[in-house]
Amino acid sequence: MIGETTLKKPGLVPETLWDIEHYKEVGLYFYLEATKDILPNGRVNVENHGEMIMLGSYSYLGLIGHPEINAAAKAAVDHYGTGTHGVRLLAGSLKLHNELEDRIAQFKQTEAAITFSSGYVTNLATISSLLRKGDTVICDKLNHASIVDGCLLAMAKFVRFRHNDMDHLERRLQEAGGNGRKLVIADSVFSMDGDIINLPEMVRLCRKYGAYLMIDEAHSIGVLGETGHGIEEHFDLPPDSIDIKMGTLSKAIPSAGGYVAGKKELVQFLKHEARAFIFSAAIPPGSAGAAKAAFDVIEAEPWRVKKLQDNYDHFAGRLRQAGFDLLYTETAIVPVVCGSTDRAALLAKHCQDRGIFVQAVVAPVVPEGQARLRACVSAAHCIEDINYCADTIIEGGRQLGIIR
Repeated sequence: MIGETTLKKPGLVPETLWDIEHYKEVGLYFYLEATKDILPNGRVNVENHGEMIMLGSYSYLGLIGHPEINAAAKAAVDHYGTGTHGVRLLAGSLKLHNELEDRIAQFKQTEAAITFSSGYVTNLATISSLLRKGDTVICDKLNHASIVDGCLLAMAKFVRFRHNDMDHLERRLQEAGGNGRKLVIADSVFSMDGDIINLPEMVRLCRKYGAYLMIDEAHSIGVLGETGHGIEEHFDLPPDSIDIKMGTLSKAIPSAGGYVAGKKELVQFLKHEARAFIFSAAIPPGSAGAAKAAFDVIEAEPWRVKKLQDNYDHFAGRLRQAGFDLLYTETAIVPVVCGSTDRAALLAKHCQDRGIFVQAVVAPVVPEGQARLRACVSAAHCIEDINYCADTIIEGGRQLGIIR
């Protein structure tokens, strides 16, 4: 209509948390680079960069491309096709899904297991569906974003304790009192620091104060324990130490999805109450077949776990000896602390220009002043490449004044 006024709309997207365009302009943006080929010995062929040593992959055991796992994925596609008919409760459940869940339960020594379409939604759905008003969820300060988001979505009281500080956890449990259920949640291995949660003390405190315990094993399956069975094996604890065992199928397990393993009553509840299970399509057959086979391979080839630990010891040992701060890492995740965002971005580019695929991780993902390279070693890496990566990082660190 003539004379009608319209309101001016604000921008569609808010301001980003860091200046992406600036880092693109100065040539320090390396994120979302496309891999064309996955090569042997922990190497990749990257579009516009050529062959690089992959130092950022979660394929801790080097199982991507394993012939037995590939064959299982292909057989599943040949038998079932590329997708499912829909959500599991209606038409999307395959015999293969039940077999995978049985295999996970066997691997984690629980009564049952449930699978979800991703690790992120596994945490989101499990935490938000289990907790009610009057309950309390107590969370390690450095837990993964998916855990935090699940806690925020839940109706329970949400409190945190200082990272791996068991005295502070005990105070939080005391403050929660006796009303409602208490759920304590922590990562087993912390994704940006590489350190391990003090599980024995968490188990003791949860039992003392009548709390349930949930552990996210995204970065510990295939990594911790002499045979890669995870954090309980690492600490030589009985299999009933953890009430809710969460894990992913996309890291040491070279597939996609997430799982929760525990008692039958827990799994039955989640299959009928967790919204991401009820309203999301099932894991595709190829992914389910690959994941099931991967658990078999881990048990059949325990040398991979030993090779991973040896590679970590050598790589981290060389960087520490050179003067780098690697925080408290004990696992395949090696945080090479640089300090400022610019220093981390410049050291990452120094490595990328010399054929190493490694990323800078900066605030707000990590605390301001603790920007870092997030390097991940693999059982697939040969010692020559491990040494080359260490030499390159040390050289760049000295040039940038990160180390002397």
